Amino acid sequence: MTAVAHTEPATARGAALRATSLVAGYGDLAVVRGLDIEVRAGEIVALLGPNGAGKSTTLLTLAGELRPLGGEISWFGSPLTGGLHKRAASGLGFVPEERSVIMSMSVRDNLLLGSGGIEPAVEVFPELGALLDRRAGLLSGGEQQMLTLGRALARRPKVLLADELSLGLGPIVVDRLLAALRDAATTLDIGVLLVEQQARRALAASDRWYLMRRGELVASGDSSDGMDEIQRLYLAGHDSAD
Repeated sequence: MTAVAHTEPATARGAALRATSLVAGYGDLAVVRGLDIEVRAGEIVALLGPNGAGKSTTLLTLAGELRPLGGEISWFGSPLTGGLHKRAASGLGFVPEERSVIMSMSVRDNLLLGSGGIEPAVEVFPELGALLDRRAGLLSGGEQQMLTLGRALARRPKVLLADELSLGLGPIVVDRLLAALRDAATTLDIGVLLVEQQARRALAASDRWYLMRRGELVASGDSSDGMDEIQRLYLAGHDSAD
């Protein structure tokens, strides 16, 4: 999969979401230290690194689920404050690692819980159209993740944070999810920050990447650099690089 060029390249735009010298963690324990990261409209940025590197903590802090311990977060150049609901109202979307569906409710009712409605979600994932009256608990793991991601994209967020979409899913489904993200970024100008253990697939769908290790940013680059560069820097021999 190759990133589709915009009339105005995403790299030429100002940041939609930016963290500067971000310190994040739990209580007084800093897990992420001195992180500088940004996401621009219309691009997918892969946030890579081994388990425990601080990737999910970074996303939770950007989403407003965790209060930063230091540094600044800006939203289109202005300070970003408040919790998840306030940030969501401003156009920040968040798909956590756990699939956020209500198993006892139908696909239709799960979609109605989001402000985007049913039709935009089915446009993203036509597969959901035939499943609208099925209980979410009867869906496969891949279908549940399509429901989760479809509902998030139906809101047309300005920036979407996505944590481990591939968790527990087969490669065909993962490719389908990443293709939907790529299409949303390209056609709807949505910026995406993607935490993903399947680095090769993440790079294939993304424009740029950051690499974290032990809570710090150790490298960044364009996705055209490919896995060889990332393996050279850090991930050589790590199982999640495949």
